[in-house]
Amino acid sequence: MDDVKSIVSAIKKGEVKPIYFLMGEEPYFIDKISDYIEDHLLQEEEKGFNQMVLYGRDVTIDDIVGNAKRYPMMAERQVIIVKEAQDLSRSIEQLTSYAENPQPTTVLVVNYKYKKLDKRKKLHKAIAKSGVIYDNKRLYDNQVVDWIQKEMHSRGFQISPKAAQMLLEFLGNELGKIDNELRKLQLIVPKGTTITPELIEENIGISKDFNNFELRKAIGMKDSLKAHRIINYFSQNEKDNPMVVTVALLFSFFSQLQQYHALADQSKGNVAKVLKVNPYFVSDYVSAAKNYNMKKVSSIISFLREADVKGKGVGAANVPQGDLLKELLVKIMR
Repeated sequence: MDDVKSIVSAIKKGEVKPIYFLMGEEPYFIDKISDYIEDHLLQEEEKGFNQMVLYGRDVTIDDIVGNAKRYPMMAERQVIIVKEAQDLSRSIEQLTSYAENPQPTTVLVVNYKYKKLDKRKKLHKAIAKSGVIYDNKRLYDNQVVDWIQKEMHSRGFQISPKAAQMLLEFLGNELGKIDNELRKLQLIVPKGTTITPELIEENIGISKDFNNFELRKAIGMKDSLKAHRIINYFSQNEKDNPMVVTVALLFSFFSQLQQYHALADQSKGNVAKVLKVNPYFVSDYVSAAKNYNMKKVSSIISFLREADVKGKGVGAANVPQGDLLKELLVKIMR
């Protein structure tokens, strides 16, 4: 996110480069930069003749270069944006000759999602010399919670750690999906509001009481009654609570708990750093560690691997996922 701000800040200062090659695993940030250039680099009256959006599946590198070499009409520069440029991955190196000598009055923006250029090849070196290469990775889950909180703060809202975790566990770590839901909330609640689990439940449809976050917490505290209630709810709502997601999240939790047991320094700050979790959730691991020793944690990880295989139909064909989860819960908590 800091790189995105740096690129946008430079453009605002008038430090505009002839090529912006935006690549990596997280499309949200690529779109952020591309959309800013599309919306702000030219005046509205200049866009008609001087701004063009192309799509990788519809054009060739020659088409892109041909348009990029045109001169702007009644404007200082023209903007060429190539979206879904990853569809040109087999021929992208053909852009090298243009990158070595780009048209100074053209701003070429290439959105190369889910893929990366080979740093050893000429194209990467040429763009690095004449333009900007933005390279990103998907955020880790703990970083997503921080991102949600910072993003909402920048928009004039607050959001509780639990509410942010609910969004992450329900929507996954695709920032675009999360951003869509956050924007819906912005339309519903006034600025200055703190987004709570209750607001998430009411407006997005994620149960504040029956979700993977609460299941993990109940299991960690050995609250068998609450854990079984959540599993029963999942059994009745399998479409919204797929077993594969539940098992994956529990596997991550107990793997982290195994790491926690092995830590010499179990201070809050060090635990958050090593386990890559928000400090707010460290207490969950402290509580769980008292209920599950290292030996038990190792056994639970084996149970989870077995449940994952069964959930995919191996050795448990036609067994309802709810029954598999109930069996897993009994093994974990006995």
